[in-house]
Amino acid sequence: DLRLLGIARTLRYLPLREDLFARIGGGMNAQKRAIEGLGPGEVLVMEARGDATAGTIGDILALRAQVRGAAGIITDGGLRDSAAVTVLDIPTYHGGAHPSVLGRRHVPWETDTVIACGGATVAPGDILVGDADGVVVLPPELAADVAADAAEQERQERFVAARVAAGEPI
Repeated sequence: DLRLLGIARTLRYLPLREDLFARIGGGMNAQKRAIEGLGPGEVLVMEARGDATAGTIGDILALRAQVRGAAGIITDGGLRDSAAVTVLDIPTYHGGAHPSVLGRRHVPWETDTVIACGGATVAPGDILVGDADGVVVLPPELAADVAADAAEQERQERFVAARVAAGEPI
């Protein structure tokens, strides 16, 4: 039932380096600025280098994103408080559940820059479409053509499915 449609806002984490985390990891760090900068229909997309051995977001910040009207959360890193996040009304895609806090593996570094998440390049402003199977990243200039092609593909698949349901071979 997971459904996602929104515009990308990005956050990049660097591998933990204690001096950097001590200097910029606390207070209103890049993670908190990204959450507070989210608007209705926007999706927070986080690059954590595919490292899911510590959370990149938990229930409190996910709730804050939801309250701000965000359309979703995506991270290739870990998710803390996964049971609590799952019951929120915000689609959340993650690399795996993990109880450890952010500062165990990640330094929140920068926002609103081109990142890599889950093997895909994501730029701020890209369109994100997701369901229970995963997420697709669309550059805005391709959206109209992809939507038209997708509508035609769906029409053809409904036609074939109806014929198969009626007992006809493929």
